[in-house]
Amino acid sequence: MELEPQGLATLLVTFGALLLFTRERIPIEYSCIGILFVLVIGFEAYPYTSPSERGSLQLRGTDLMRNFGNEALITICLLLIVAKGVEVSGALRPLGRGLARLWLYNRGLALLATLVAAAFISAFANNTPIIVMLLPILVGVAHRIGIAPSRMLMPVGFATIVGGMSTTIGTSTNLLVSSVSGQLRGPQFEIFDFVLPAGIAGAAGILYLWLIAPRLLPDRPSPLAGSAPRAFQSVVEVTDQSPIVGKTLADVMRLMGRELRIERVQRGGLELVRLPSLTLRANDRLHVRGTPEAIKTIQDTFGGGFDEADLLRTPDQRLVEIVVTQASPLHRKRLSEVRSATLGRLFPVGLQQHDRAGMTAIADAGDPVLETGDVLLMQGRKQDIQKLRDTEHLLILDRTIQVPRTAKAPLAIAILIGVVAAAAFGWVPIIVSALCGVGLMLVGRVVAWDEAWSAIDTRLALVIVTALALGTALAYTGAADFIAISFVSATDTLPPAVILSSLLLVTALLTEVVTNNAVAVIATPIAISVAEQLGLPATPFVLAVLFGSNMSYMTPIGYQTNLLVFTAGGYKFADFFRVGIPLQIILWIALSIALPALYL
Repeated sequence: MELEPQGLATLLVTFGALLLFTRERIPIEYSCIGILFVLVIGFEAYPYTSPSERGSLQLRGTDLMRNFGNEALITICLLLIVAKGVEVSGALRPLGRGLARLWLYNRGLALLATLVAAAFISAFANNTPIIVMLLPILVGVAHRIGIAPSRMLMPVGFATIVGGMSTTIGTSTNLLVSSVSGQLRGPQFEIFDFVLPAGIAGAAGILYLWLIAPRLLPDRPSPLAGSAPRAFQSVVEVTDQSPIVGKTLADVMRLMGRELRIERVQRGGLELVRLPSLTLRANDRLHVRGTPEAIKTIQDTFGGGFDEADLLRTPDQRLVEIVVTQASPLHRKRLSEVRSATLGRLFPVGLQQHDRAGMTAIADAGDPVLETGDVLLMQGRKQDIQKLRDTEHLLILDRTIQVPRTAKAPLAIAILIGVVAAAAFGWVPIIVSALCGVGLMLVGRVVAWDEAWSAIDTRLALVIVTALALGTALAYTGAADFIAISFVSATDTLPPAVILSSLLLVTALLTEVVTNNAVAVIATPIAISVAEQLGLPATPFVLAVLFGSNMSYMTPIGYQTNLLVFTAGGYKFADFFRVGIPLQIILWIALSIALPALYL
């Protein structure tokens, strides 16, 4: 088979896209915009007209832009809002409390119950909020019963991924594969159409995560128990010879840097308003807060003696860990930009970046841009920590997050069940039931408008549109057929079951380095073409792509929930290889047996 120029160009763009998606230093949204630009301009300048056997169809750049209105993308956004309603209503909190009590009673039984519950819920809801709910509970329980959180967090995180691949709405990847397959005249799946092979593989995976995975994981100290310095209070008394006499408070704060903060300014018996323009005088007293080393340096530089006995511990001091997530107000911000506005009176004492091991003292961390998976160690009074409960999207690991509007929890659960049931029984398409669910969530005031908008991940939407554009171009230019013929030619001496297993393995390995939605949409037309070349039903090959693109277990960057447990559990990169590779092999073998047995 010979490729036409547009097909060859599409192949080159696809390989370039896969390379770009593996580059951590290039924001994925930049890569998506660049890929879309090349595809749209290229096909607009040189439209592709399909051969006669495919019918007279012309593919232009504007056709690719229509993916912004793709049914799968709209459905995913609607389902994210429904999941947001379940999250903010606290509907899952009773389950969390029950699991916490079970952990104190029987650890083995509790781990199994947690794995099964996490997998089951993930089949119908986005797994990120499930992990957000379970992390504080599990970390707190681990400290109470005296075991390392690392023994339980990774298995639970993996269980949500295993459960999510069992229904079409379990993950956005599943919904995308089903939608693209239907558009390309392949099989289109209802909610529970592939629950049987997923259940067979999932049962094997859950047993491994229950019985074996905790034994493979070492005891990793949680960042909460790290050796990061604590913040103390002290007083700097400005002397006549002090270099800060006559300087404004703003100047002094710049000189002190990020590791110290001025709490109060006293002049005589008065407490002055901390205006940036306030000019300091001799005998002023600055009440500061920071590490002992920083306080000593400031005392020696600005005036007054230093005695470690002067360092005061204010009562009711707590340490909390705040994990940066994609939806967090900390995401892509510098600590200096968000500390006062979002974190209130809490004082930062440590930072653990997602790509580094161990907690770094805040004085040594500089002022980096906070990314998904980073952990801030903060110190403050109990009442100040309580105020953070009203701040959306802050994942705090030392307590169970109390979410408002718990009275709406039954309504939220009822709406979710209604959305799933309406689509499962074929009463209405999933996009219609999801839209009705969002409407009921808004009318019932389960979610507010701003919460609904915040539930939509614009980066995910951009990745989906880009992947759909690549998939469409691959299918209609014959590039997918070219890859399929090459794949079949390389494996033509193998049984169909082995070819199917090979496709599953290649997809799973590619998902570890490239975003799973992109792999799923690009590989779906190839899977359909492989089935056509072999003269076999397309269903098992499309399912191989669907399951393979969900198998993100070998690295912490494979899935967002992996990043969350990576930081909370204090894991190292090698821990994911140690536990993820056997799980990947188990699921691959189970699906390689189940798919041919059920569909070939």
